[in-house]
This record gives sequence, C-alpha cells and structure tokens, in this order.
Amino acid sequence: MLRFNLIVAVCENFGIGIKGDLPWRLKSELKYFSHTTKKTNDPAKHNAVVMGRKTYFGVPESKRPLPDRLNIVLSTTLKPEELPESVLLFPNLEEALKFLEGKEEVENTWIVGGSGVYAEAMASPKCHRLYITKIQQEFECDTFFPAIPDSFQEVTPESDVPLGVQEENGIKYEYKVLEKQSQ
Repeated sequence: MLRFNLIVAVCENFGIGIKGDLPWRLKSELKYFSHTTKKTNDPAKHNAVVMGRKTYFGVPESKRPLPDRLNIVLSTTLKPEELPESVLLFPNLEEALKFLEGKEEVENTWIVGGSGVYAEAMASPKCHRLYITKIQQEFECDTFFPAIPDSFQEVTPESDVPLGVQEENGIKYEYKVLEKQSQ
C-alpha cells in the first residue's frame, strides 16, 4: 500500500494562507520544505508533491512546477492544457494515489495543500505522517488547516528535522512530526 505524508506550516490560529500566498516570510522554513519534499534514500528516484489548484497557482510562477519533484495538481475545473506538460492533473486524491501506486521511480508522496486536500489526506488510511511547522504567532489568514484527527500522535522526528524553537525575522516556530497510530 502506498503511504504518503503531509507537510504544512500553520500559525496559532490554524491559518495557512492569505490571498493565495503565505502569510509569513521564512526563508529557512521554505528551505526545510524543499529539502524534506525532495529527500530520497535512493538517488535514482524522486518524490511526488500533490496539491490543489489554488496551491499550485499560489507558488510563484518562477518556482513552478516545483523543481526535482513530480508535480500533481488536483482539480475538477482545470484542463490539462492549462498546466505545463510535466504537471499531472487528477480530479481527486484517490485517482492521483492510484496512478502513483505503480510508479517505481517515485519514492515518497507529499501532500502540500491546500485546506481541502489536507482534510481529504488526513482522513485516508494511507496517510502516515504530518510534518507540521508550528508558527508561534497569529497571522491574518483566509485559508485554514483542518482539525487534526486524534489518531495522530507526536513522534520523535528524523535526524534532519531541526529540534527546538527556531527563529527568523522575529518569528518563532518549531518543527513537529505526528504519526497516525494504528487503531
């Protein structure tokens, strides 16, 4: 069974975005996102990032599709010709996961937003871990992270996840890893 992880930065009021952008500027957090979603154990493989239409178009044009990863966009309104050839389009998470099931060259699958995709992902039995950057401040947001199911419990992160409170631009944040416990 293909398992996937989810990665998100969330502030104290559970906000994750405003007007299609991030509410904060944290270079090292973006670097962490990039490193984490690109990292593979097998150098011959790459990872997939799965996102909704608004998340995809929220990425600055010069940075999309996200480099060195297979980009998958979920949308029922977009047409394939509205996306670069290298970006795959599926109507929902289940169809995207079915496609990825047989892909030997994809080592890890990451759910990268937005709100509706996160909610669908956390409800899936295939969702393994949540990589959450907890930003210790409130920001004005119009997009929010859904409630985390009780089945997820905090675990000790891998060695390349920075421990303790980080700070950049006067904003404090901490990396957390939650894993779905089998019921």
